[in-house]
Amino acid sequence: MTFAKTASALLLTSFLVSPAFAQEIDRPECVAPAKPGGGFDLTCRIAQQGLEKQFDGPMQVTFMPGGIGAVAINLFNTTRTDDPNAIVAFSSGSLLNMATGKYGQWGAGDVRFLATAGTDYGAVIVRDDSPYKTLKDVMDALKENPGGVVMGAGGSVGSQDWMKAAILMKSEDLDPRQMRYVAFDGGGDAIAGLLGGSIQVYTGDVGEMVSHLGTGEMRILAAMSDERLPAPFADIPTAKEAGYDAVWPIVRGYYMGKNVPDEAYNKWVEAFQAAYKTDEWAALVKDKGLLPLDLSGKEMDADMKKRVERMTGIAKEAGLIQ
Repeated sequence: MTFAKTASALLLTSFLVSPAFAQEIDRPECVAPAKPGGGFDLTCRIAQQGLEKQFDGPMQVTFMPGGIGAVAINLFNTTRTDDPNAIVAFSSGSLLNMATGKYGQWGAGDVRFLATAGTDYGAVIVRDDSPYKTLKDVMDALKENPGGVVMGAGGSVGSQDWMKAAILMKSEDLDPRQMRYVAFDGGGDAIAGLLGGSIQVYTGDVGEMVSHLGTGEMRILAAMSDERLPAPFADIPTAKEAGYDAVWPIVRGYYMGKNVPDEAYNKWVEAFQAAYKTDEWAALVKDKGLLPLDLSGKEMDADMKKRVERMTGIAKEAGLIQ
């Protein structure tokens, strides 16, 4: 082989083994698969602020609304499947969508679950001037007329936010199919709908309410947790306290494309593990209204896939899937 051919072969080889992903994560990005203002936004902000010391440059937050995560998971299974720079925010609702086939052909085996941001809980939220002053007021109105209260959240029928409302109704032996439910594309849109009067009750998340506390716009009637949450939510009663067996824990975290190489994946894992050990991370998670849950890497990936498996069983029992 001539020198020219050898050089050409080496050059071609360098292009083939020099992937679009550099060995260094030089353009960290967190994709929030919804519009600004909801839980995915909150999850990305935790990564953006909590990992700022782990990377040389600032982390970009990109909003990618559509199908409560469907557009994002499709993109990361097609053109960005091996992107080493990007992580995608997800929640238990995303896991439920995987379990019920809401993402089409893409499921839990089509992503690499990376790390958790923390845990959150469902919440029953109304506008500050709402006639519903307590959760009992809402439940009494639903018992009188299940379709008379306009409920809504960032997800379609069968989604996580719909399940919160359905669990509340089931706690009083009401049929969730009689519920008047308005679906929005993410928590930000649902909050706008609540404030604009399109819905009367929003079954959202406790964590996304942190920035709204004390604004005089909305009130949390109940948290869907087993016990009262720590400050700044210590004064909020649980649904169980009010006499309703309605609990909905939420995990918030990040995944990557399934073809991201181990070296890049492990660098992200190391970044999260380093952040977990800092007081700054703990304070950030608390400030965002979450409780600590520090899982990453293979352990976290296995845990999320087990959750999807359990949710699949629950969805079958509820008749959401065959």
